[in-house]
This record gives sequence, structure tokens and C-alpha cells, in this order.
Amino acid sequence: MAQATPTDDRRRRSLAPLKALLPFVKRYPGKLAGALVFLSLAALTTLAIPVAVRRMIDHGFDDANSGLIGAYFGMLIVMAALLAVASAGRYYFVITLGERVVADLRESVFSHVTRLSPGFFDLNQSGEIVSRLTADTTQIKSAVGATTSVALRNSLLVIGAITMMVVTSPKLSAMVLAVIPIIVLTLVGFGRSVRKRSRLAQDTLAEASAFAAEQIGAIRTLQAYNGEPAVRRYFAGAVETAFEAARSSIKARSFLTFVAIFVIFTSIVAVLWFGARDVMGGQMSPGTLGQFLLYSVFAAGALGSLSEVWGELSQAAGAAERLVELLDETPGIVAPEKPVKLPADIEGRIAFDAVSFSYPARPDLPALHELSFVAEPGETVAIVGPSGAGKSTIFGLLLRYYDPQAGRVRLDGVPIDSVEPSDLRAALAVVPQDPTIFAASVADNIRFGRPDADASAIAAAAEAANAIDFITAMPEGFDTPVGERGVTLSGGQKQRIAIARAILRDAPVLLLDEATSALDAESESAVQAALETLMEGRTTIVIAHRLATILKADRILVMDDGRVVEEGTHGTLASRDGLYSRLAALQFDNGQTPQRAAGA
Repeated sequence: MAQATPTDDRRRRSLAPLKALLPFVKRYPGKLAGALVFLSLAALTTLAIPVAVRRMIDHGFDDANSGLIGAYFGMLIVMAALLAVASAGRYYFVITLGERVVADLRESVFSHVTRLSPGFFDLNQSGEIVSRLTADTTQIKSAVGATTSVALRNSLLVIGAITMMVVTSPKLSAMVLAVIPIIVLTLVGFGRSVRKRSRLAQDTLAEASAFAAEQIGAIRTLQAYNGEPAVRRYFAGAVETAFEAARSSIKARSFLTFVAIFVIFTSIVAVLWFGARDVMGGQMSPGTLGQFLLYSVFAAGALGSLSEVWGELSQAAGAAERLVELLDETPGIVAPEKPVKLPADIEGRIAFDAVSFSYPARPDLPALHELSFVAEPGETVAIVGPSGAGKSTIFGLLLRYYDPQAGRVRLDGVPIDSVEPSDLRAALAVVPQDPTIFAASVADNIRFGRPDADASAIAAAAEAANAIDFITAMPEGFDTPVGERGVTLSGGQKQRIAIARAILRDAPVLLLDEATSALDAESESAVQAALETLMEGRTTIVIAHRLATILKADRILVMDDGRVVEEGTHGTLASRDGLYSRLAALQFDNGQTPQRAAGA
């Protein structure tokens, strides 16, 4: 997301990003304590087994103590049972904790993403964000659960086994400990390489996922232009790149495992050879050598396992880093520390005062230049102009998706940047030209305008939007699923559901972006009547592309290059030799009057 800095590069060479998971782990002290208790019990039981084996070898086979051999074997069975219980408890608590932490992490990241400003999404692909929520959290789940459990268990075993090796035979321990720095340096060195390659694989896969999501979402356009071969080639190339990056990481981990295991077990063979000579010389008992050998095997196996676990933790650290980047993103639009309350009864007076604005993705290309206008309470103000004139930008600033670089926007005299964003948006109802329809039922899509609305209110809104007939004709009526992005609906049906959503919201300010553009003539007439009823007593700002739909507007603002270049009613503007009259000539040059065109 943000460009890497030298500090970021240093962080990527360690497991430091995993520290970001600690606040989530600390939420569940009971599960954490249970995991640590059973983890410690399993390690201590494992470390006690070699002592029992030594006593059995040194004393159990002695004729004087032959009666005790059964007791020794019985104790080994008890220890095995204790180890089994401890291992089962460790698995339960650790895995449950891992699942819980990852669920909370996903919820936290998603919640944070929903609070980010549209400017963030102007610069980042939604598919990549979804990849971080899914693939990266899955990688972390393994690390927080099984991998961390294995790492902690083996760390305890290494420490405990080395301690007992020193207690058992300082001489042989010195030989084994001499190779540990080699193993540790190998783990750290190759761990950095694994982490770097893992991050590259995850980033590449996220880009491929984002590309796939975009293409699947536009499957009709893709097939209409026979773009399948080119898309398949691009995606296959991206997947292959991700595979090569993953294979590079696997190679590094494989070599790391080879080096660690070879060095460890070679040292054990050497120790066994020297130990055997001490037993033959009477300097050590067979049981003591067996005990030392078992501790050596435990330490070697634990270190070998740690070499594998280190690679997995390095991969998880890469995933955690990507999620931390999301959590570190600061919303461009934030609530003020001491928000001002809007009036209890909002009149709907909207004022733009010398507003200048450029989009974050295009900072050198101003969208608005010192724009000033006022929409009085209950007034209908239409905004027209060529594409790129800044019409939709006005809506984005009113909804406070962005803040202007200069000037102020006010609602009832209150600067909107001093108001809680949710309070501001509660006073606005929007019908966009391209309405968003969710993969839910018809009722749920309309209810999005007011989540607490009951079935009768939803039906009334649908009736007012002239949507009731096609909804009741559906197989399940209001409960009919409409598919992803409303794929089962026509353009006009989507528009009417969006209008019903706005009607249900019943806000004092309406923002209409050519709300009837996708309707046929009959539906347009009915919906236009519903909108006119809804607009009574409310401030309405209409972005108009077809001039025939705004003939009754109280005022028309003509925009060009981010400025208001003309202002007036349809009649006064059409009589002037300006931009509006040229636009009107283009739309009405078929000989129809504006009034006839409005009903066409």
C-alpha cells in the first residue's frame, strides 16, 4: 500500500510483524493460560522420560533390583498417558486460540477497511484487499495455531534438553553445544531469505486474485469482446509468477531443513562414539549414556523442527505485515474530536463557499475551482455540463467522501467537516446513475436505506417507486434473491429499487444522479411523479445528463471545467448564447420541443 522505507526493510528481515497479533491474543487470557499450562506439562513430561529410561537401564536389569523392572515400565506407561493428555490439551487450547484470534483479526481488518475513505480505494484494488482478508489471514491462522504451538514446545524442549545434557555430562555437552551457533545462524540467515520470497509470493498472488475478481465481475463485457484468451494468458502468467516465487521460498526452506538436520544428527553420531568409549572405559554408566543420547535426540529433533517452523513463521510474518499495512492506513475522512450537532430539524440549506478540490489519484488535475453556490431549503437545483465538468464531485464532497483542499461546504450553516460523518450522511439520500445492488433479496436491498424498516414500510417505498408490480411478479416476491450486483434485474428495475431505497430513507436532502436514466418512458413518467412528490419540502440536487428531465428545476447550474459558468432557469438559459443553449440544441435538434422530449 505505502511505499517501503528502510525501516520497513529492516522489519521484513525479522518476525517483528507477528507482534501485532499480541493484542488479539491477550483478549483471551484463559485460553492462553490453558495453552501454556498444557504446553509446559507436555515438555516436562517428555524431558522426564530419559531419566526414567536411565534408571531402568542402570537398575532394572540388576539381579538385586529385578523386581522393580515392572514398576519402571508401569511408570513409563503413566508418563506416556500424561504426555498424551498434555498433548491433547495443548492442541485444543492452541488451535482454538488460533481460530479465535484469526476470526477477530479478520473482523478488525474488515471493520477498519470499511472506515477508510474512498480516496484509499481510488488507489488500491479491492481484489487485493480481499486477498489479504482471506489468504493472508489463513496463513496467520496456521502460525498462531499449530505452528506457534510446535515452535513453543520445541523451544522448551531445546532449552530443557540442553540443560539436562549439561547436567548429565558436561564433557559431551560441550561437543554438542559447539554446533548450535552454526544451526542458529543458518536458521536466521535462511529465515530472512524465506520471508522475502514468501512476501513476494503473497504479493504476486494478491495481484492475480485482484485481476481475477475484476474480470469475473465484468464477465459479460469480457465475453462480448472475446477477451477470454488474453485474460487467461495474463492470469496464467500471474499465477506462474506466484508459483515461481513460492517455489523459490520452498527451495530455501528445504535447504535450511537439510543443513539443520545434517549438522544436528552428525553431531549426535560423534557424541555417541565418544560416549561409547567412556562407557567402555568405566567413566560413564550405560544408562547415563542412554539418558544423554535421548536428550541429544530431543534437542536435535526440536532444533530440526524449529528450522521448518521458522520458515512457516517467516511466511506468517509476511502475511501479518500485509495486514498491519491495512490496519495502519489512516482514513482520510475522520470525525472531529468534538463534533458539532446538526439542527434537530434539518432545513436542508446547502452552501459551497469557494471550494477547490483535486482527487488524491490526480492531485495535479483540479476537479473544482473556487466553486460557490447555495441551494435553499426545499429548492431543486439541477447541475448540468459536459463530462468531467465536476458534477459528480459535488456529490462526493457533500457526502464527505473527500474534503476540499480549499473552501467550506455547509449544511444549514454548519461546516460539514465539523459534523460526525454518520450524522451528516443520515441527512442525505442518494440515487446514483449506476445504482449498487447487493447479492441479497429485494427487501434487503430496499431496507439498506433504513435497516430498521418493517415489511409494510418497504412495500410502501416500492409502491412509491413504481417497483411493486415487477417485485410481486417475482417467484418469492420481496424475498427473491437478485444475484451478485443484481444480475437478474434489468437496468430499470435496479434503478427503481435504488429509488425505493432513497424513498425509504426519508432524508431532508436528496441527491439524484439522473435517477430516471435507465427507465422506459412509461416507468419514467410514474417514477418522476413519485420523485416529485418526494422532493416536496426537501432540498434536491439533481445531476442531469438529459435536459428534458430538469425543465421544472428551480435553478440550473451550468458547469464547465470545475466552475459554474451559467445559472438560471431553463427558459432564461436556453435564450442565451451560452453552453446551456448549445447543449439544448444538441439534445433537441430533432425538432421536438423540450416538453415533448421529456415524455419521449
